[in-house]
Amino acid sequence: MTKQFHKMMLRMLPGPFAAWLLVLLFLLVMQFLIKYLPQLVGKGLPLLVIFELISYNLAYMIVLAVPMAALIATLMAFGRLAETQAYAVMRGAGVSFLQLVWPLWVAGVLLSGGMWVFNTQIHPEANFRAFTLWKNIREAKPGFDLRAGVVYDGIDNYRMLVRRIPDNDPNTLHGITLYDYTSGVRFRTDITARQGALETRDDGRTLLLTLFDGEVHRPRPGSGTTPDRYERMTFRRQLLRISLDNLDFRRTDPNQVNRNDRTMPSSAMIELVDSLEMTARVKKNELAAQILRLGDGTLSSQSWQRTGQGRLLVRGGDMPRGDIPGGDAQTAADSAAGRAQQLRLETARETARALRTSIDSGHRTVRFVQDKADRYTVEIHKKYSMALACLLFMILGAPLGLSMRRGGLGTSAVVALAIFMFHWVSLANGEKFADRGLMDPWLGMWLANIVTGILGLAMTLFVWLDLRTAANPWGRIKKIFRL
Repeated sequence: MTKQFHKMMLRMLPGPFAAWLLVLLFLLVMQFLIKYLPQLVGKGLPLLVIFELISYNLAYMIVLAVPMAALIATLMAFGRLAETQAYAVMRGAGVSFLQLVWPLWVAGVLLSGGMWVFNTQIHPEANFRAFTLWKNIREAKPGFDLRAGVVYDGIDNYRMLVRRIPDNDPNTLHGITLYDYTSGVRFRTDITARQGALETRDDGRTLLLTLFDGEVHRPRPGSGTTPDRYERMTFRRQLLRISLDNLDFRRTDPNQVNRNDRTMPSSAMIELVDSLEMTARVKKNELAAQILRLGDGTLSSQSWQRTGQGRLLVRGGDMPRGDIPGGDAQTAADSAAGRAQQLRLETARETARALRTSIDSGHRTVRFVQDKADRYTVEIHKKYSMALACLLFMILGAPLGLSMRRGGLGTSAVVALAIFMFHWVSLANGEKFADRGLMDPWLGMWLANIVTGILGLAMTLFVWLDLRTAANPWGRIKKIFRL
């Protein structure tokens, strides 16, 4: 009979899981398009590039959707068992809850293992490619869109103003002013024309602009002793060829883009964290050595020298007498000793200030390196905790679904949404606290899983021992575990 229940459960789980996974992915894709579609329109992007961008962003959507779908599917499957009295029949046949649920835990382990690999390898690479593609899309300029009365600056080194464009003939222009900056701002060329005609060549990569009845105003640089000159020319017809290559969508070499904590595989982040922690330890040792210098007497035992009028030389406070011509030798020696003492104190103060500045700078360096290491450590633990959440949600969902005794879509969705929101909010706040140094990285990322795991184990114990019907639940627990 246990095998029959296992087969029934295996038939009930994959369907809701796949269905909810697709629904959640669809909702996340729609949310992505609503948020970012205005940034994609008007760029002249190929359709394949948009699909490529969506496929790369599916990675983070899968990270969110898989645990949620696993939780909803588990709640629906075990809620259906309770609702149809199948679980009561199983209990009457002597099959325990643990005998029924262990295949689910195995499936949860496999799902978490798959998400472990996905989160640590595939997700960072997809994030990196999406980041690079987004960078190229943002740098791409809108297509050639010339409007009457508006200065068009979409082409590098050119500004164009057209005063009137007929609606029935958009390629005919009236009242044209063209500013050419190809020779720099100082030697800008101004072209005006009464009328013009537009034509594109080379599949839209080249713009041919034919101008009629106009003038060219152009300053020319001088050479040597020849001063700059100003040229003014008129024309009846002039043809300009302007390249539109800078309007095209271009891809950046991925090797020229730096990776961050969201785009770096976990193995690379672990190596980087080890290197940063080693750097922090070395800097801390240097700071400790500098602090010890403040009290070891090296500042007062240094030798100072000063050469001034009369070539006065003082070393360690010893002043040969009679070296200063004129005056009393004893008075001169006392005066020199006082100046030497004052010099020694001034130099000691300057050295202490310099050492204090060096110590403060070292502290800032250690803190910066440690904060950077903590950010990468947070991301490492986050990838692992999100993968393990699939197993914990399934452990919690099985007893919770049996306790609800309802396997309907609405109930399961509401309960799953509440659990997932609690888990996600806890994870997000833990990440912020860990990034700010208010919480250890591992605790910030694993606190939500710890709470979910405790609730899952408590609910499992509650259903396994059938504490709902027990008159003395604590006595039954002590009897089971022989406490």
